[in-house]
Amino acid sequence: MAESTRPPVVFIHGLWLHASSWQPWIDLFEEQGYEAVAPGWPGDADSVEATRTNPKAVADFGVDAIAEHFSLIMSKFATQPIVIGHSFGGLLAERLLGDDHAAAAVAIDAAPIKGVLPLPLSALRVAFVALRNPGNIDAAISLTREQFHYGFGNAITEQESSELYDRWTIPSPARPLFQAASANFNPHSETKVETGNEERGPLLLTMGGKDHTVPEAISKSTYKKYRKSEATTDLVEFEDRGHSLTIDHGWKDIADHVLSWLDAKGL
Repeated sequence: MAESTRPPVVFIHGLWLHASSWQPWIDLFEEQGYEAVAPGWPGDADSVEATRTNPKAVADFGVDAIAEHFSLIMSKFATQPIVIGHSFGGLLAERLLGDDHAAAAVAIDAAPIKGVLPLPLSALRVAFVALRNPGNIDAAISLTREQFHYGFGNAITEQESSELYDRWTIPSPARPLFQAASANFNPHSETKVETGNEERGPLLLTMGGKDHTVPEAISKSTYKKYRKSEATTDLVEFEDRGHSLTIDHGWKDIADHVLSWLDAKGL
């Protein structure tokens, strides 16, 4: 295949999903001429099963450490990459774009950045899996099948949710959840994003109308945080989608929209 002139793409997973869950996206983007990769978070093993068997390896990483991990990976490309993240991966995508490590970013149902005030009960219920015990801050936390169905799979059938749980879920560090929960009381919060950066590339934010983990109120508040910047920020709603929108049967609808958006931005 001829060498691509398109920017490379780096996919970033969120809490509780393995990087390999991006493989259908990688295949699609490569078909469209992009070089695409999905590195894991620090401590993630190469497979779901290997990560599950060693949860201590992923424990105690915070947002700064994870962002630095990805910025180093992204710096090795000859061309500044596009970054696409889901959930906490979306927050990381926003931060990496704001810090000028990316040519553009897509934040899919992204975790709340510092300054986002709404805290819907459904989001609190999901986060409480870790936050209920302060001792969890330096631990790795896994979801039960029922917790996954509430937080990710509520807009799909229980059977599909269960299949996704078996295929993709891994333990993840609890520290980012504690950092997000305390962000608006901490002037040096690691979830702070340079939303006022006028020179950054374009940003697409998405929100799922049925998302329990990142409800619409969070995404709308995030969008408003960018209002003082002249840089392009777009917001799109997928009204019938939950937090599993990147991995469930309708993933390609989301991916196709992202590809169309990138094309419209000349990327």
